[in-house]
Amino acid sequence: MAIEQKSKLSNPLVATLLAILCTVLWGSAYPSIKLGYELFAVEANDTAGKIAFAGVRFALAGGMVLLFRWVSQKFNQDKSMGKEPPQSLKSLSMLAWAQIGVLGLAQTTIHYYFFYVGVSYTTGAKSSIINTTAVFFSALLSHIFYSNDKLSLRKGLGIIIGFVAVILINFEPNLGFSFTLRGEGFIIIAAFLTSSSGLWSKRISKHINPVLLTGTQLTLGGLLLFLISVFMGGSFPIGGFNAYLLLGYMALLSAVAFSVWTSLLKHNRVSSITIFYFLIPVVGTFLSALILKEAVFQIQYFIAVPAAAMGIYLVNSTGKDPSKA
Repeated sequence: MAIEQKSKLSNPLVATLLAILCTVLWGSAYPSIKLGYELFAVEANDTAGKIAFAGVRFALAGGMVLLFRWVSQKFNQDKSMGKEPPQSLKSLSMLAWAQIGVLGLAQTTIHYYFFYVGVSYTTGAKSSIINTTAVFFSALLSHIFYSNDKLSLRKGLGIIIGFVAVILINFEPNLGFSFTLRGEGFIIIAAFLTSSSGLWSKRISKHINPVLLTGTQLTLGGLLLFLISVFMGGSFPIGGFNAYLLLGYMALLSAVAFSVWTSLLKHNRVSSITIFYFLIPVVGTFLSALILKEAVFQIQYFIAVPAAAMGIYLVNSTGKDPSKA
């Protein structure tokens, strides 16, 4: 019986570096979205315009992934002579298409609808803090569904430290407390969708190529999101050259980050990858300072960064890596 070769993506160092790359790309999306709203003249209360912007971005990202995969297959066609042909859109079964459709609906369409609407009805600081509940949901769901990804005292401590780091980096003296379903509630729903769709992605990527899966679900989910915005009165984003250049970058970052992230989830424990969500608001904050000139030279930022690093270390230094689920 042939022994399945272990993927390089399961190497802890490789997985860590690629996960950090994803967080840097996603972190850059925060100032990019703000710049995009300005360049495309999307008003603060224009929910349909925000959803249209997101829909076009993710549909374009999915198209980029599928195009890249097609080109790479053509380039490597001679090397694959005599081997089993790679998985393609035409070779997918009805069951596979149904699974991809569910993922696109949950991970892109519904998730980003709740996220963009929720952000419109609460502050950015609260959105960043509440959105990190995705890590807790991922850890809890992994504990329930995967026998090799159970919670431990060390992992729990790492998650708590990481969460404290996010609170510190988003701390505002007059933050206060308020909760509405359409605001904070929608952010929590979006965070749960992020976690549950990540587990679903890991499950179906066992028999669907991760890159093909990413490109297809982003395209379908983004197109549906755009159609929803049209029914709400939105339209295709209109802007100048810089606006479309920014949109292209945002689509590219989504294409790369989602492709890499889906592949990492396939070959690693879910919680060991999703813990890096804590870096996204850290990176986003510093890039916002660099690009948008926001003030970040405050004591909490200098405490939060090493705290986030410590949380990641604790979660990923749990001893020998068990067999992958």
